[in-house]
Amino acid sequence: MARYTGPRSKICRRLEFAAFESPKFGNPRKNYPPGQHGMSRRRKLSNYGIQLREKQRMKYLYEVLEKQFRNYYKKAQSKSGPTGENLVILLESRLDNSIYRMGLASTRRSARQLVVHKHFLVNNRVVNIPSFQLSPGDVVSVRDKSKKMEVFQESLRRIKGDNPTDWLSLNKAKLSGSFISYPERAQVEEPFDEQLVIELYSK
Repeated sequence: MARYTGPRSKICRRLEFAAFESPKFGNPRKNYPPGQHGMSRRRKLSNYGIQLREKQRMKYLYEVLEKQFRNYYKKAQSKSGPTGENLVILLESRLDNSIYRMGLASTRRSARQLVVHKHFLVNNRVVNIPSFQLSPGDVVSVRDKSKKMEVFQESLRRIKGDNPTDWLSLNKAKLSGSFISYPERAQVEEPFDEQLVIELYSK
């Protein structure tokens, strides 16, 4: 399972962005960049630097590596409609992201691990690929033998309501949810500007 395993606090400080869901990465104790020169005056970013930073923010937020992220851009570019919106839809339609959005995992990283360990079914079939692309109508559920695990019992205590997002539904009693439709860009409230990413890759 290819994933980023380096220091996460440094990433959040460098990008000035809570790229990981854990609260300890959301508000860095140090308000200056990492490294021995972090406290010195930061140079103003160029347009390229701003675009690169935005790409890094999206990449780390969705827990994908560089090659995989570029492949998502190519797929988004090949589809009809705005490339930026297509890119967000592809990332939001990932199985691990949808599990996180439903509340069945506390973080995307946790969702990824649970998928790899075969704790989830998609349309009653085991899927252990975190990047699996969901389509409208797909049903995601926790395997029967996994439902008593503490991680899922904790999810039940944490989840409030049965409509985590406009494009997902959740049945807490059955620990399952449905991918109702592809999300619209306005429905995804993550604080990034995907258009800057498109400009970066278009050069």
